[in-house]
Amino acid sequence: MTTATPLDTLEPDAPLALRHLWLINALRWVRGDEKDVQASVQRVRAFADAVQATPEAQARWRRWWQAFIGTVDITPLLADHGFAPRTAFLSEFGNRLRKKVLPGTPETTDMAELFDLLLSSRFDVRWLKALDSETLQRLRSSLLDPAEAAVVSTGSAHFWEDALMDALVYCASQICATGFASEIRGRMSPEAKAGRSFHQLPADFEGLRRAVDAHGARSPQALAAADALRASLDTCRHAAYTVYSHLEEHGVSVGIVFRLRQLRERVVRMKQLLDCLQSDKPERATAALLADLAQVGIDNRSIRALVASSSQLTAAKVAERSAESGEHYITRNAAEYRGMLRKAAGGGAIVGLTVWVKFLMVGLGLTAFWGGFANGVNYATSFVVIMLLHLTLATKQPAVTAPAMVAKLRDIKQPGAVRRFVDEVANLFRSQIASIVGNLGMVVPVVALISLLMVWASGQAMVDEHKAHEVLRSISLLGPLLLYAAFTGVLLFASSIIAGWVENWYVFHNLDSAMQHNPRFTAVLGRARAARWAAFMRRNISGLAANISLGFMLGLVPAFMTFFGIGLDVRHVTLSAGQVAAAAVALGWGVFAEPALWWAVAGVLLIGPVNLGVSFYLAFRLALRAQNISEVNRQLIRAAIQRRIRAAPLSFLLPPRKPVVDPEEPPAPGAAAPQSHG
Repeated sequence: MTTATPLDTLEPDAPLALRHLWLINALRWVRGDEKDVQASVQRVRAFADAVQATPEAQARWRRWWQAFIGTVDITPLLADHGFAPRTAFLSEFGNRLRKKVLPGTPETTDMAELFDLLLSSRFDVRWLKALDSETLQRLRSSLLDPAEAAVVSTGSAHFWEDALMDALVYCASQICATGFASEIRGRMSPEAKAGRSFHQLPADFEGLRRAVDAHGARSPQALAAADALRASLDTCRHAAYTVYSHLEEHGVSVGIVFRLRQLRERVVRMKQLLDCLQSDKPERATAALLADLAQVGIDNRSIRALVASSSQLTAAKVAERSAESGEHYITRNAAEYRGMLRKAAGGGAIVGLTVWVKFLMVGLGLTAFWGGFANGVNYATSFVVIMLLHLTLATKQPAVTAPAMVAKLRDIKQPGAVRRFVDEVANLFRSQIASIVGNLGMVVPVVALISLLMVWASGQAMVDEHKAHEVLRSISLLGPLLLYAAFTGVLLFASSIIAGWVENWYVFHNLDSAMQHNPRFTAVLGRARAARWAAFMRRNISGLAANISLGFMLGLVPAFMTFFGIGLDVRHVTLSAGQVAAAAVALGWGVFAEPALWWAVAGVLLIGPVNLGVSFYLAFRLALRAQNISEVNRQLIRAAIQRRIRAAPLSFLLPPRKPVVDPEEPPAPGAAAPQSHG
């Protein structure tokens, strides 16, 4: 009994769309239930047997094949499949989004578009790679190299070689275009520019083309020309890599990183095409190329993968710049600890004034948007003043201190690296306690004092009795308070990302130099003042971006959430503590007998840890990815922290009088054992 194959329904003279639909269904038949790779290989063999079974079947297949290669352009598949149609990150983002939303059509002559419909499953990659040499040779001889009909033979003989050479032309042109782009060429090292590797690439490819035309693709002359072309491709790739050093020093651009990644992948594609052109087993090289194209097509449908691959270097740079800022918020000894308490107390006093202004604006009766905008201006102004006075706002610390801690793990293979990191964890924990205690210890009396002065001067407290009860209910632990606090932690983390991105953008565009030397600036400010402004902005651009963005997010995000019918609010520990203090003064001594006050106090005590924990966790995860810390080393870190908690728990609360030693700390994986100098 013979197995039914798609060959039974093959119609060589069918319209274009129906011919392509037949091919889609044939590959779906090969795929089967996507459980057994060998079953798919057997179906491929069964199809080849069906073609060779009768002359009539061979003739039908050859007519279909000639119609297919005569109407479909395979070169875009070989040269451009998996690459952005335009060398820009946003263009590729839109292209992938379009492919996810809009369906494709089989009525196309572009093989790159049709390919996504033909091989759309990861299982296709598996069965293509599982095809053995005998099966591939049978396919090549029976399907692609017919021995009869001279015109058919002539048409098939050069089709694949011509398509490969055309694809090589396209790839070489794209590589040169990227290398000659001003944003790439201008950031190469002087040595890479002097090497003129991208100037040499077209000449080396032309040498290959002439050798193939004159002597054949597998001739000694063509093989030597291909080796020269591969060497030229490697030189181009190394020249492009020098751009990363410039980006590390002068700021990162997602667009440039995306173009460099595309260039690297095109170099790899050209080498694959050369292997197919000159391999001793072309059918094996062709199957490997098709499997790789299928894998690339699947991977390049992912928007998440695009964002992750293009923004990895940017994330590392953002984490690095946050680490530079975070060093200022970590205390390591008793003097710094006391200094943090004083700075946090000053920050709490400023927030006390902010709470007063917030309640003053409530009386203006503004709409939701303008009320949120006014609150954003109030918060942003307060946070910027705290920064400029070198004071501290507790919840601003974790998002910048986490990268500073992870920066200690850059040399994790060195002896003592894990211990130093655990020291930073304890230092950070103490710093957070000092900042929270300082903030809350000052914001409450400042708000109470202002409210009492208002009662003495005007007979009215900062808020009326109705608003006071509303404040206590909104901060009560019995409501969705912890959810709001966690959401505020996300906004705190987002502000640190914005700060890192803005600073990277500022450095990338060299704005401090422009501000210092641009004739328009110096004509208005004078050279000395322009230099001072440039230095000020370079030092504070990150802090300004973080504080202004955080202020406006805290003010406007609740307004936008209300507009969309989402009951999601923000709860910041220092602001919430000030509001509870204002409500308590307004309600008088009797409020201390009300459970609502104590539920609100309990809520404030938990808002702080949730704010800090969420923002620190998100920043810590980002920093770990940026530093490429492996899972093995992460487990080592967790074990060391647990040992420190058991051995010296007070080191997480107060500065130790002498360094804490962990005698059980093992060396990191790959670390060299310390040598004895006995």
